[in-house]
Amino acid sequence: MIFQSFLTGWADLFRPGSMKVLFKGIGLALALLVALWLVLVQLIGFFVPDTITLPRIGEIGWVDNALSFASIGLMLVLSVFLMVPVASIFTGFFLEDVAEIVEDAHYPNLPAVRKLTLAETFGDTLRFFGVIVAANLVALMIYPFVIPLAPFLFFGLNGYLLGREYFQMAAFRRMHRDEAKALYERNRTTIWVAGALMAVPLSIPLVNLAIPVVGAATFTHLFHALRRR
Repeated sequence: MIFQSFLTGWADLFRPGSMKVLFKGIGLALALLVALWLVLVQLIGFFVPDTITLPRIGEIGWVDNALSFASIGLMLVLSVFLMVPVASIFTGFFLEDVAEIVEDAHYPNLPAVRKLTLAETFGDTLRFFGVIVAANLVALMIYPFVIPLAPFLFFGLNGYLLGREYFQMAAFRRMHRDEAKALYERNRTTIWVAGALMAVPLSIPLVNLAIPVVGAATFTHLFHALRRR
């Protein structure tokens, strides 16, 4: 059940609608990073003079231009760390579309679902990725003290978080929230293992950009399998 959902979720990534969601999230993330760089360049131009005078050296020109050029390298370095969480947040706003694509392809006879409001989508997305980012920041401070156990902590923590959040996202579309949470409690171990499996590609650069879309597809399949069982 778990592996079947996982493999089918990866296959669903290559559906045109799913790829559109993925590229939309990455595109918005890139746009935000470029906007942040432009703001940084403007701040450098505003606060840094074009020429400064240093003792025993004299005047040095083009300081602001040099710093503006150096800021490109800074943003490239920061993008390595920021790209995944920022892209994941933007992609999170469209995970409802991914679940709908999966259900239309694999479960065509399901009744229509209530569309989440913008406020619900915004709140759930920020809560989802906020919890994951915050928990992993805390874990980063713990890893140096438990180095041999760090991989188990990483996969265990993210397996729990990814499993719970993606499963509830899929379940909330089809069930009342109390019913969805009860279904989660009855299948906690299965969902945790599925989340841990999802955490493996989370540690692979570039591949991890696809995890929000694949996670939404995988846990949509897992939800329907557990609901039938």
